Amino acid sequence: MIRYNLRCENGHEFDSWFRSSDGFETMRAAGQVGCAICGNAKVEKALMAPAVPAERPSLTAPQSDIETALDRLRQHVEQNSDYVGLSFADEARAMHEGRSPARAIHGEARPDEARALVEDGVPVMPLPFRPRQKAN
Repeated sequence: MIRYNLRCENGHEFDSWFRSSDGFETMRAAGQVGCAICGNAKVEKALMAPAVPAERPSLTAPQSDIETALDRLRQHVEQNSDYVGLSFADEARAMHEGRSPARAIHGEARPDEARALVEDGVPVMPLPFRPRQKAN
């Protein structure tokens, strides 16, 4: 989504959100963008200053208490279980059926695989984050 400051030919200024720059142009050409004050369909983009934050937020450090808690949970899971990648469903089923020694694991499963595990009584739960990619 993109927000534009707009001005009609009568000088009224207003703003509106659009799916994209092309979306704005398509809607304007079809007469679907009108002044919020007078309804005039002759609308142009007004001068805008970009909203650039003074400081760039970290993309890796937690930014809230919830993100901090999720980061701690991730660290606990990674330190106390084995990452089995895309073999998670097979490994969980093998442990449940006694074909593999029981241990804590985490990994990835397709929705249909996870559903089948739950329906078969295999004790699994989704994690509120995606596993980091590791070598098996």
